[in-house]
Amino acid sequence: MELSNNSSKVKVIASGLIPFAFVIIMMAYIFGPGADLLDLGVPLPEITIEKVDFHDSEIQATVRNTGPIPVEIAMADVNDRIQPAAVEPDRFIERFESALVRIPFEWNEAEPYIIGITIGDGTRFEKEIEAAAPALEPTIDLAIFFAIIGTYVGIIPVMIGLLWLPFIKKISKQKFHFFLALTAGLLFFLAIDSIEEAVEVSNESLAGSFNGILLITTVIVLSFLGLFYSGNKLVSRVNSSKLAKPVAIALMISIGIGLHNFGEGLAIGASVGLGSVAFSTFLIVGFALHNTTEGIAIAAPMSRGKLMIGKLAAMGMIAGSPAIFGAWLGGFVYSPFTSIIFLSIGAGAIFQVIIVILKWIRDEGDSTLSSASVASGFAFGMLVMYLTSILI
Repeated sequence: MELSNNSSKVKVIASGLIPFAFVIIMMAYIFGPGADLLDLGVPLPEITIEKVDFHDSEIQATVRNTGPIPVEIAMADVNDRIQPAAVEPDRFIERFESALVRIPFEWNEAEPYIIGITIGDGTRFEKEIEAAAPALEPTIDLAIFFAIIGTYVGIIPVMIGLLWLPFIKKISKQKFHFFLALTAGLLFFLAIDSIEEAVEVSNESLAGSFNGILLITTVIVLSFLGLFYSGNKLVSRVNSSKLAKPVAIALMISIGIGLHNFGEGLAIGASVGLGSVAFSTFLIVGFALHNTTEGIAIAAPMSRGKLMIGKLAAMGMIAGSPAIFGAWLGGFVYSPFTSIIFLSIGAGAIFQVIIVILKWIRDEGDSTLSSASVASGFAFGMLVMYLTSILI
């Protein structure tokens, strides 16, 4: 009997592997003896100028071969004037490899520049810099600066928003559902904001061969499914405790907001590095006002549990402190690919939290989710986020 079971398992495994074997054989033929069958047309070269840094008397451009064939970097130009340039490690770049083009040039801060790279067949690619700014060098002072900015736009606003908790604890069930729906509206706006930022980074800095929109969609879906599964496991473990469930939901909200704020920190750090953002008092106030509403999103579910100051503060740190780490990463080692990944993960996490909040409202009695308190709360949450975003 046992031998028969083993034989059956082997047949099942074999039936699953046979299609993969045929796929491997087909691909080996296409890239081997059958390569001539697909050799139609002329493959076009493509390179992407991913980053431009301005150092003392030198411009450094990081380029990547994003086309289907190897290329050779022939020359570089600044504002359509050919300049001497050194290429590290060498001028020949295989597909997806990168190289550093170093151009000796006396540039002026805040002036616009167009950096051009010409390859061996004469095709020229360019990247426009709106305002030149010195490349950031990792220093203690700069790290402290980013930490202060991250604290102002991340931690402090969230902590201020948590002060709504005593008020929310004293309101009626219907008004509480209004604030839960308002939380969902706030989060929905943040998710759309994350997607918009990811698309913007993709259009400006990511090579077309990476399929930016599909990358964003894939990461959002995978993030949503992974966190939806782990979130349901977390809630189910504490479902028997009325005090623990609000904490679990607040924790998921904090993680979702934290991932969004990490992406926001990446954008802040990169903007400082590019010299395109001047952190005036007005801008800091705008960020702070906009992010204060995130604290309300955490306070709403926590208001239905026992008041725990330590856990509440921890939730605020989880939601706000990633802005600091994002600013460090964005300012010192910015990568458009990394930025898109984290912004998309944040959007997927927030969508998952919205589902959990709406399910909680339904379980609390608003089974249709169409009551005036829920509908108005969701709409008001989005409106508040939009109005405060205008200040940024």
